[in-house]
Amino acid sequence: MPEAPKATSPSSSVPDEHRSVLDFIENVTANADAVQERVLLEILSQNACTEYLTRHGLVGRSAADANAYRRQVPLSPTRIQPDILRIANGDTSPILSGRPISEFLTSSGTSGGERKLMPSIDDELDRRTLFYKLMMPVINQFVPDLDKGKAMYLYFVKSESKTPGGLLARPVLTSYYKSRHFIERPYDAFNVYTSPTEAVLCVDSYQSMYAQLLCGLAQNSDVVRVGAVFASGFIRAIKFLEKHWPRLCRDIRTGRSTRRSPTSRCARRSGACCVPIRRWPTASSPSAGSSRGKGSFPGSGPTPSSSTSL
Repeated sequence: MPEAPKATSPSSSVPDEHRSVLDFIENVTANADAVQERVLLEILSQNACTEYLTRHGLVGRSAADANAYRRQVPLSPTRIQPDILRIANGDTSPILSGRPISEFLTSSGTSGGERKLMPSIDDELDRRTLFYKLMMPVINQFVPDLDKGKAMYLYFVKSESKTPGGLLARPVLTSYYKSRHFIERPYDAFNVYTSPTEAVLCVDSYQSMYAQLLCGLAQNSDVVRVGAVFASGFIRAIKFLEKHWPRLCRDIRTGRSTRRSPTSRCARRSGACCVPIRRWPTASSPSAGSSRGKGSFPGSGPTPSSSTSL
């Protein structure tokens, strides 16, 4: 097994806000059993009034009994499918949750091609936001100076729908990108993106990709890392860049979108005339999915190709 990379940043140079996050990670991982037991008790106490726990004999004080929960409640997603359908159809009684259901999160699909619906509450979005904030303090220990420039991260939303009861049903990341946690996020020098929020929230995937690449290329000298949430999205971006490279260059040089180019708000507002066309010469941290590391992108060249080294 390969050795873990060594931290490059001395502890004295770790920002205070990062230090508190690293201390939090150390605490919850060093005492994982106790933390998991505490979280389970909190969940059971919060949902003691639900039909689901009552149905399995967990009533009153026993509803917050972790051992009774383990003995009496079957862990079978198929058994709660009728409950999920009731919620989707508009039943607002406390069936599975003691808190109001705010939306449904959808899976990418089962083997049969049907998406699963997962009920979610507002508190869950807060927890997901906390999880996303844990990444950068860890990365910064091994890849320094990420606060010295911008990140060209490719983020996309997907289509959403409504259940018969009127609740939104959408993928997890779409839910996050459309929330106040992302749209109204405070300034963070470690997470300054080249893509305007309007480009990320564009539901047309072609226009969104074009606009985000256009903005990333126009700000190429400021980019210190590039990536996407999923590796497949990063590969798709490279293929898109290969296909539309001449048009992107022309739009940046002229400072306007051609007639064939997307006319999204991002494309119009990038307005970068005469920007030298180089591919992210200062990028030191290409990342996609869970693979993050130190590397470099080639400087300049006539057109990108499939043999470009990452």
